[in-house]
Amino acid sequence: MKNIIQFTISKEDGIYTAEGINVPIVTDGKTFEELTRNIEEAVALYFEDETPESLGFGESPSILTNFELQPLHGVKT
Repeated sequence: MKNIIQFTISKEDGIYTAEGINVPIVTDGKTFEELTRNIEEAVALYFEDETPESLGFGESPSILTNFELQPLHGVKT
């Protein structure tokens, strides 16, 4: 069973977008705080009619977010 719900966060055109890595959830927000609330709401809705266990998660999964930074200009990788 998985114990962590993972999201990657990016920012484009002033909007933060969170995409689930191990769940089919996508949400966005104008601020990071709004995005955080929207992630929590989207996860609650995802589990609304199911138990976490029935979807392959432990009883109380945590939410982990990774923020994708834009590449630095002029830096060779």
